[in-house]
Parts: sequence; C-alpha cells; structure tokens
Amino acid sequence: MELSTWIQLMIGIPLVGFALSLLVPERKEYLLSRVAFYTAGLNLLSILVFLVFWAIQGFETLNLKEIVLYKSHDFEFLVDFFFDRVSAVYVLMGALLTFLITFYSRYYLHRESGYKRFFNTVLFFYLGYNVTVLAGNFETLFVGWEVLGLSSFLLVAFYRQNYLPTRNAIKVFSVYRIGDVGMILAMWASHHLWHENVTFLKLNNAELVSEHLLGHSGIGLFISVALLLAAAAKSAQFPFSSWLPRAMEGPTPSSAIFYGSLSVHLGVFLLLRTFPFWENQIAVRFIIGAIGLITAVLSTMIARVQTSVKTQVGYASLTQIGIMFIEVAAGFEVLALIHFAGNAFLRTYQLLVSPSIVSYLIREQFYEFEPQEKKKRFGLSQRLFLSFYIWSIKEWNLDKLMNKLVFRPFKSLGHKLDFLTYKSVLFYFVPSYLVGVVLLVIGYNIPESIHFYLPFVFSFIALLMVLKAFSERRSARLSWTLLIMNHLWMVLAIAENEQFALGEIAIYMSGVIVFGLSGLGIISWLKAKTGQSGLYEYQGYVKRYPVPAFLFLLSALGLMGFPLSPTFLGVDLLFSHIKDDQFFLALFAALAFVMEGVVTVRIFARLFLGTKLDITEEDDYSRRGRGKFSLGSSRNRRGLAFKSTKSTN
Repeated sequence: MELSTWIQLMIGIPLVGFALSLLVPERKEYLLSRVAFYTAGLNLLSILVFLVFWAIQGFETLNLKEIVLYKSHDFEFLVDFFFDRVSAVYVLMGALLTFLITFYSRYYLHRESGYKRFFNTVLFFYLGYNVTVLAGNFETLFVGWEVLGLSSFLLVAFYRQNYLPTRNAIKVFSVYRIGDVGMILAMWASHHLWHENVTFLKLNNAELVSEHLLGHSGIGLFISVALLLAAAAKSAQFPFSSWLPRAMEGPTPSSAIFYGSLSVHLGVFLLLRTFPFWENQIAVRFIIGAIGLITAVLSTMIARVQTSVKTQVGYASLTQIGIMFIEVAAGFEVLALIHFAGNAFLRTYQLLVSPSIVSYLIREQFYEFEPQEKKKRFGLSQRLFLSFYIWSIKEWNLDKLMNKLVFRPFKSLGHKLDFLTYKSVLFYFVPSYLVGVVLLVIGYNIPESIHFYLPFVFSFIALLMVLKAFSERRSARLSWTLLIMNHLWMVLAIAENEQFALGEIAIYMSGVIVFGLSGLGIISWLKAKTGQSGLYEYQGYVKRYPVPAFLFLLSALGLMGFPLSPTFLGVDLLFSHIKDDQFFLALFAALAFVMEGVVTVRIFARLFLGTKLDITEEDDYSRRGRGKFSLGSSRNRRGLAFKSTKSTN
C-alpha cells in the first residue's frame, strides 16, 4: 500500500464513523459511544502505523491530488491533500485527544438528553479537523474550516433549550465568520497571484514563491494579512479573545477538545502551513509577533482574576497560543509544534478534571478558609495593580470593542433600512432586479464610465440586503427573503463585471433556489402552526418540531454556502470572476457571503433554540435544586434561564 493511500484512510475512517453514528438510535447509548470510541481508536492506530512507515522512508513530503469537483478553461476546483511534519503533529494529537475525549464522554454524558447529538457532533468535528490539517490547498482547507465552525456552534449550543448557551453559540459563530472574511479574500487574491488554485506543496518552493511575489509585494502583503485575520479569529487572539469565555457554555468534554486542545490551535496551524509564503515579509512577522505578545500579556492578567475554572484554563491556554504566534513569527517551527503538543495535553487534562477541582476548592474554602490581613498601600505600584485588576475583571472590554467596531455598525446600517417591508421588497426590489436581468440578457449600450460602476452598485445592494436581514426582528420571512435577494443581486453584479457562464450561474443558483425556497416554506409552515414569525426572542420550537428544525438547519447551511453544497462551489466560481484590481467588489462579496452565514444561523437559533422556562417551572426546579439560574437579557423580558451544571463546571 502506498503512503498516499493512508491519507485517504485518515479522512475515510472519521467519515464512515460519523455516518454510522447517524444511523444508531438515540436510546442505544452503549452502541453510540462504541462507534465513536472505535472510530477514534482505529484512526489513531492507522496513523501510528502510517508514521512508522513514513519515518522509514525518510519523512518524505506527500501531496495527493484527489477529486476535481469542477473544471473549466480558466478555473479548477479540486480537493487536494498534503502531509508533512506539521500535519503529522496535528493529526496525531487530534487522533489521540479525540480518542481520550470519546472514552471520557461515555460516562460523563450518561443519560444526558443530547447523548447522540453530542457524539454525532464530535465525530463531525473530527472529520472537519482531519480535512483541515491534511488539506493540500486553500479550498480543501476552507471545507474543513467551515465544518469546524458549524460543529463549534452546535456544541456550544448543546444545551439548546437554555438562553445563554444559544446566545453565546451565535456570538462564537459570528466571530468565526469574521475570520472567514480573511480566508475568502486570501483565496481570491491567491487565484490572481498564482493564476490557479495553488497547492501548499508549491508554497514550500522558495524560488517559486519569490518569483511570483517579485513585483507583486502589495498583493503578497494583502494575502498575508488576510490569513493573519483568519488565524487570529480562530485562535481567539487579540482583539478576538472575547468569544472564548462564551464558548465554555458547552459540555466540559467539548470545551476540552475545542477550546483547550485542538480547534483553538488551528490559527497556529494556518500560520505554520503558510509560513513559506510570508517568511520574507518582515512587516507581517512583526504584526504576528505583536498580536501574540499583546494576547499573552492580556490573557495572563485576565486568567488570574477569573472565578470560573473553565474560563481560567481557557485564558491560560490563550496565553500559550500567543507565545506560539511569537515563535512562529520568529521562525521556530519545531518549538511551536512541541509547544502545541504540550499545551494541548495540559489544557485537556485541566478541563476534564475541572468539575472535581471545583468541588475540592469549595470544600477547602468551607473548612479551611482564613481571611488575610488587609494591607493599606497607596503608592503608584498599588494604583497600577488595582487598575490592571479592574481592567482584567472587565476582560479589557474586548467584547465591547468587537461590538462597537464590527457588529454595532452593521446593525445600525441595517436599521436605517427599516422602511423595507416584505411588500416593498416584492413590489420594488424584485421588479427592479428583473429589469436588470432582462437588460443584461438582451444587451444594451450605456457609457463605459457608468458600466464600470454597476458591479459595485449591485454588490453593495446585495450587502445592504444582508445587513437589513441582520437587523430585522419583525419578520423571519422578510429576513430570509432578503438573504435570497442577496444572492440574486450578487449574481447580477458579477455578470455585469465579467462573462459569467450560464452553467456557472446554474450551479450557484441551484443551491440558492432549492434551499432558499425550502427554508421559506418551513418559516411559513411554522407561522401557520404557531402564529409567530418574529425574531424578537428565542422560540425554542426544536423540542416540539424536531424534524422541521433539522430540515431548516439544512436549508440554512445550503443557503449560506456550506462546503460541498452547490452554493459553496458557486461562490468560489463567483470570486474567480472578480478582477485583481477590484478590491471593493471582492470585499462587498466576502462581507455579504460571511454575514449571510451569521444571519441564517441566527434565524435558525431564534426560531428553534433557546426555550425559556416559565415561572412555575423555574420555581419547581429551584425547589428541587437541580440547576442554577442565569439572568437573561432585557430584550427577552428579563426571563430566567435554567442552565445545567455540567455546562459551567
């Protein structure tokens, strides 16, 4: 058997295990846990055997071109796999830690209502993780990248009938999507720099990289900064660190495998994988090191004042990842890999034993607490100490910073379009769009100076559709319709910009039409059943209508362009027709595509997740002492949400 065949096995085993776990009935806990346990164990064994043969053959770098999904005269979308020492460390750590987590979770989640859902999601995550670390080009890596983002959302919202886990899951997913903007723009710019879907094998060729960057230093810097944006968001580096404590709402095993060991280190992996591309760009290396240093300093201070064990461990892990960013920027690849392995093992262990640590500390404080004598100091050092202490308790207002710089401007711009209603969209925007399509088909002559700006205008209209959908609360149907209109206007923008083949448009629009209409139908059906269609609060209908909830989730994923859906391939085709000097057009398209994912997940969560208990249920749970309560937001009528103790231990 050739070594390249083993790479297929590393992807195939998690894929088969995930498919089998979907077929196992929820009531058969033993069989579910066995499927997950043996999937991770078998993959770990195959990786260990592979590494032995790989070492015997001298640690040869492997590249395996797998499947060409679409090919035209100027575009090729292919699935490519790549294996070197960076992949070796990450894939081995992933297999070993997933194996341990599946064993631990068999007992930890025993008789939990979401037992099957947890193991399904963990195996789905493991599949996406392997695709990411074994990817041979940006397109394949982005497939795994998106799978990781979705599985993270599902695990943070594991206690999906509670308000806080659902709300925090949306927040985590939203920050992930900000990082996706960088990934998408990096892919777009790379297409124009290399005139192909460049493989990571070619990036390891220093002469080839220098030749392409010669005279194109600007686009090289742009690609590097875009990749850094994606890496910083995925690894919760400054200024994106605020999502990490929110992610701890999920079960302890998922916190260990995601935010202690594997997923949170993938930003480091992206920098290691693309290091040959930006190693000669001193400015980029300085920025990476500065971000790592700022994150390490702030996370150290924040971790020391946390009252939650899981949050404290999470910020401690961010400190080490910040140091890894510095190591990668300095060119210490081997040191960064060793550091990753050690930190992943340590944080996994700390998070898995955190419930026991909490009980030990409570007992110690109850029986052996001795108050310390207060010392009065009024010097400069004490004032600085108290200032840093207060800022660290507030987590340096990083969450407010993200809201002020990113989400609030988008929401404010969307609110300026509140004059748009379902009828006005149907009566004005749909006819105007049809007029634009007819004029494009029959052909018309307008001055070139005006025609030059049409793609920018149409793409900006598409972005406005998404921003209005993002701020919309009155009607889920209107919000969903605006998302469909976003895709329609974007196709018109690209068709005006460059020749967009009819077959390529058909690929793109097939997913939009099918998933868009199916989602619209489910929203209308839900309104007829319940009489509610607004998005002011979390409805939590997943318990009452589980099948429609699952179908709507599929519709949301298809409309947002989840990997391997026709929309995903169509979006990649769309970006291939944006020229290298049309930065704003690419930015509008990337923002529209990314924000669409945020809005679709938000609509799904508002309609089907986050049930609040009524007062009688809350009092009953409080009397029986089965959980603790958290205060909801004012927009949700200040309701109290029941939160399982396993989600916060």
